[in-house]
Amino acid sequence: MCEHCTRREFLGAGVASGLLLAGATWKHAWASESPPGQIRAKSRICVVFTGTPQPDDRNWGADAGQVEAMKGRLARAEKELGNVELIMGQSRNSQETAALLEKAGPGAPVLAINVQNFALTRVIQPVLDGSHPMVFFSLPASGHDWMYAPRWHSRGHRVTLLASRDYDELERALRLLRVIPMMKQTRIILFPPARGTAAAQSPDQVKKRLGADVVAVEEAAFNEMISAADDNAVREEIKSWTNNAKEIIEPNKEDIRKAARVSIALQGLMERERAQGLAVGTCMGWLSKGFPCLGFARLRDKGIPAACEGDMDSLLTMILFQYMIDRPGFQGNATFDTSRNALWTAHCTAPLKMDGPDGKEAPYLLRGHSEVGGSGCVPEVQYRVGETITRAKLINLDTILASPGKIIEVPEKAIHGCRSQIVTEVRDAVKMAANWSSVLETEDAMTLLHRVVFYGDHMESVHHLARLMDMKVVEEG
Repeated sequence: MCEHCTRREFLGAGVASGLLLAGATWKHAWASESPPGQIRAKSRICVVFTGTPQPDDRNWGADAGQVEAMKGRLARAEKELGNVELIMGQSRNSQETAALLEKAGPGAPVLAINVQNFALTRVIQPVLDGSHPMVFFSLPASGHDWMYAPRWHSRGHRVTLLASRDYDELERALRLLRVIPMMKQTRIILFPPARGTAAAQSPDQVKKRLGADVVAVEEAAFNEMISAADDNAVREEIKSWTNNAKEIIEPNKEDIRKAARVSIALQGLMERERAQGLAVGTCMGWLSKGFPCLGFARLRDKGIPAACEGDMDSLLTMILFQYMIDRPGFQGNATFDTSRNALWTAHCTAPLKMDGPDGKEAPYLLRGHSEVGGSGCVPEVQYRVGETITRAKLINLDTILASPGKIIEVPEKAIHGCRSQIVTEVRDAVKMAANWSSVLETEDAMTLLHRVVFYGDHMESVHHLARLMDMKVVEEG
């Protein structure tokens, strides 16, 4: 990617512009020396049914049958998601709301469901006073309270509205609300230097804004883990990658062996560190020991976001989406073809299971890394043509860049640029290219260039999440 800079500038000056610019004091520790970072506790969410069920033949409100249906859908979502705990109850006054909040615990996010006309406005003040993030779910004709949600948000409260007859939206509400407590339990491993926006490079600001811990690991210590990787596991990794590949083009046996050993070591590192995210700032210099691209693909497929080139903005984007939709992201470079109203995304690291850990693997080739003379071993993943996608990036810890698209082309064998490539139709490629990264105050090419692609149209959820996390959304294109 960094063809305009020398390797010394990329690896050396990157430290100065990364760690020193952020003004950060990095923690260097193993999990055995630090509080565990594994997400074990379920995210508690307070569900408040406001008011009393109404008769099914008159009045503005939800009837008893609708209330039971909502409770049933919430119980199913709680069981299927597996990592949320619902504290549910009815509230007819602010005292009952306060009691539910106390039971749920400090800062617990809230799902408020209006049952009786104007009941919500009478009982919700403890939620607003306590600055709890809140999703307000409103069935049609369940009351007029829905219209206050945007007013509360405009006054600085972290509130968003789901006004729908679709009970599946209740699961979306839980997915959105769980992101905040899950971020507070998140542990990120970084091989310095960190790169990206200054705020994202700072562990102190990441902790303050999102609650996640960022821990730096010395590369020399990891080299020992590579040497100690279990030989049987490495052989199985080699077998899996080679047997399932459509074709092996540039990599030789030694390239594949090195990449497979690094993959096993990275998986061992994340288990040992009990971590939920990884960023490697020195990956372009890993040729001698094996590129981490196969390992990154494996981690992402298992629900552990991993970012190349130390890109903390892209990593945090992948973590937010992982918690929200349980799907990995494809971090890549952008390039435009305005004659086709298209934007390309390309990188040498790409997950196979873009539908999530239980989905099918996409077909792939094994290729050499495109920027080091074809050496090394990386996957060239061939994603689904026709798939709707969302392209996004959290920047400065407070703004989400986002745009929708559709995959219109995937090469049978990539030429030019990085190995895994998708060509996506966008809203307005000319406008998008002209305004690309205009909200970023940096000249760093990687920070300007990278975006993360996810299967599916998640634009509405991005706006909901931004309201709950006090962020802005900039729609690109």
